[in-house]
Amino acid sequence: MRDIAGQLPEEVSILGMSADPPNRQKRFDEKHDLGFGLLSDPDNSTTSSYGARSEKKMYGNTFIGTTRSAFLIDAEGRIEQAWYGISPKDTPLEILAALEEAE
Repeated sequence: MRDIAGQLPEEVSILGMSADPPNRQKRFDEKHDLGFGLLSDPDNSTTSSYGARSEKKMYGNTFIGTTRSAFLIDAEGRIEQAWYGISPKDTPLEILAALEEAE
């Protein structure tokens, strides 16, 4: 998303969210020079309300984890489009296409 920020209309904002605490997010931002805000959701209440949690398996264990997702939200706070299980590579392409369609 950082790489397409300059292509987005002025009224569009990018925000990221994870369960990581703010200090860990800050280190991640500094390492990757994101250039957009990161929101901390340590209790997963927001990701749960957006339906961005699902069953995962790792090393033979099953658990509920965050599903990488992207949301296009309008000025009134309504979800215009949602992508669940999207890859970081595809997120910018999908967002740009959706914004183009909306014009």
